[in-house]
Amino acid sequence: MLRLGIPVIGVTDIPRAVAFWTAALNLVAAEEWKSETWRTLMYADGSGRALGLMLSASPAEPHPRLHLDLFTDTAEEQQAEVQRLVGLGARTVDWDHYPPEPDFVVLADPDDNIFCVVDLSHAPSGGDKQTS
Repeated sequence: MLRLGIPVIGVTDIPRAVAFWTAALNLVAAEEWKSETWRTLMYADGSGRALGLMLSASPAEPHPRLHLDLFTDTAEEQQAEVQRLVGLGARTVDWDHYPPEPDFVVLADPDDNIFCVVDLSHAPSGGDKQTS
């Protein structure tokens, strides 16, 4: 039976990416499948795989079709997390596709992979944290 695995991010520097994403999302680097071109990141509570990091020679896409959304519950939490992530090495992106009154902030990781920090209280769902 086919199952959805984990998101995989292409990076140019595995150790730098491990340092950023483990700190950003409270993950731990696993020995599972570890190689010079791959690292699996696990949830710190041991509940399973969360993210894969794969060595890539191709550049990050400036407008990727697929990206990570990281959720916060309030605008204040969103602002604090954006500042924390920038302190860890992310950068803010001058995003040219923002809608009026966006519920998200676009950042790039140290490898220029785009991701968003979303304020669920301002999201179109009206703060309903359940997903359909």
